[in-house]
Amino acid sequence: MRKKISISALVFTLFLGMNSCEKKPSDTDVQTKATTVIKNFPDASVEVMEGTAHLSGTFSDSASKDSAIAALKTVEGVKDVMDMTEVVSAETVSAVNPEILQKATDALKNFPSVKIEDINGELTLTGDVSQIQSKKIKEILDALKIGKYNNNLVVE
Repeated sequence: MRKKISISALVFTLFLGMNSCEKKPSDTDVQTKATTVIKNFPDASVEVMEGTAHLSGTFSDSASKDSAIAALKTVEGVKDVMDMTEVVSAETVSAVNPEILQKATDALKNFPSVKIEDINGELTLTGDVSQIQSKKIKEILDALKIGKYNNNLVVE
């Protein structure tokens, strides 16, 4: 009788063990499916490790990024999605306000070696000056409250 119970318990344990061993998709299979899912997002890529999809790259807006994440979550075998992306909007280069450019030019007219120009939409100072002149120029521009500017002056 004891032998019968022991054998029954062993068979039952093996049966449970075999049923709980579902075959999980390999990372390679999941990687293939995940790559296919995000092919509509040309600046994004995905790498699957231990069932976690690591999404990287850039998106033009948050809606596109959210769409890619949602699509990855539908892939069989993806347990989680790690978002390592950036949303990068197309930058528009805006010119420096002409009034500010004129104010700065007028204020620094006593420094003929200093050139003030709009480079890529930013007020930029170039030229060669002494350390004393550099300090004075900074004081003048700070007093004008013109905001951010690129100081590319060479101090001699």
